[in-house]
Amino acid sequence: MNVLKVFQKYSSRMRRTYLCGQYFGVDRLQHVGTHAQQGKNVDCYRLETSSAKTMMDIGTRQIFSEEHDLFRKSVRRFFQEEVMPHHTEWEKAGQVSREVWEKAGECGLLGVFTPEEHGGLGGDLLSAAVVWEEQMYSNCSGPGFSLHSDIVMPYISHYGSNTQIEKFIPPMVAGKCIGAIAMTEPGAGSDLQGVKTYAKRDGNDWILNGNKVFITNGWMSDLVIVVAVTNREARTAAHGISLFLVENGMKGFQKGRKLEKIGLKAQDTAELFFEDVRLPGDALLGEVNRGFYYLMNELPQERLLIAIMAIASCEFMFEETRNYVMQRKAFGKTIAHLQTVQHKLAELKTEICVGRAFIDTCLQLHALRRLDSSTASMAKYWTSELQNKVATQCLQMHGGWGYMWEYPIAKAFADSRVQPIYGGTNEIMKELIARTIVGQQ
Repeated sequence: MNVLKVFQKYSSRMRRTYLCGQYFGVDRLQHVGTHAQQGKNVDCYRLETSSAKTMMDIGTRQIFSEEHDLFRKSVRRFFQEEVMPHHTEWEKAGQVSREVWEKAGECGLLGVFTPEEHGGLGGDLLSAAVVWEEQMYSNCSGPGFSLHSDIVMPYISHYGSNTQIEKFIPPMVAGKCIGAIAMTEPGAGSDLQGVKTYAKRDGNDWILNGNKVFITNGWMSDLVIVVAVTNREARTAAHGISLFLVENGMKGFQKGRKLEKIGLKAQDTAELFFEDVRLPGDALLGEVNRGFYYLMNELPQERLLIAIMAIASCEFMFEETRNYVMQRKAFGKTIAHLQTVQHKLAELKTEICVGRAFIDTCLQLHALRRLDSSTASMAKYWTSELQNKVATQCLQMHGGWGYMWEYPIAKAFADSRVQPIYGGTNEIMKELIARTIVGQQ
């Protein structure tokens, strides 16, 4: 079905975004998933993951609509045509190409959930989730689209001045300005109150000094949100942290080496150094000394994003393994005939479907702005642990071939290991969950 025809009746009152060779109406994209936000079922006959032919089927899951399906087809085609053929090359280079970012912008994959009045596409949360899921279904972890669009961009949209929004959001949506956020330091990971990077006032300017590590999109970044201390005398560290917008090329801002990782090999991860970087007053994002609170407000979405990508990866690995065991022969028959393999697949599918049901509920809650920090932490903790379990079991069912990098399961296995670490370690997730149980504030 031609997407243009589906939305033709809206053409007189909408801006159109070019999506991978087809036009997808932004006005309609804004309302995709409205039924989920209102708690209504548009199509009670949509199968859930547990009943679908495969876990990656288009047209399943009642939280989505037919319009989401059309969008998903377009996004899936983008990853199949523009990302998958080049990913091996990018793994060797340690980064993706600039061109794929701009193509993603042209195809409407960036800033989907950013309000249209701020220069974004104005789509709903479920449309953004489609992009996150489809990247994992392609098993291509290189492009840092999700961090750029749904972790970095919201800070600017929610706390930025009109000038900052107008300057940065449109080029970020176009893929011409790549965003990163710099929280982690050599001595401060999950403990954000341990940040040492310091910004000192100098007239109307700020002088920034410090260094950051493990920064996704860091090497390719054009814009970095930097977490820095601005009041060393604050009664608690949380009361003395601010956020700054640092642009590539500013004097004193240096990018270190691209870090060589176990997985996520095509995703650029870098060290960043700031030595007497003079920032104008308008580089401050939001209010001074309010940065920690901004971080706490935005981290639930980051953790939900990690959880959604984790469960999508589980679904990909399961289907990859199902296909493998149906073809691999041993003892005169395919190993899918072995009861041990059958039982393991049954266990994995059950656990993945349980996780999927919880994550789809979290998606609905977040669409209604009702997802609390504890529930987001549960989602991140549970699904990232499950992802590692599924990766281990699926690799085992591949035997020796599963350990070969040429097999998709090997890459998925390596990529999965970082999920319980970033976005706040799973140990921290348990602490956050426990506070709501025993009443510690």
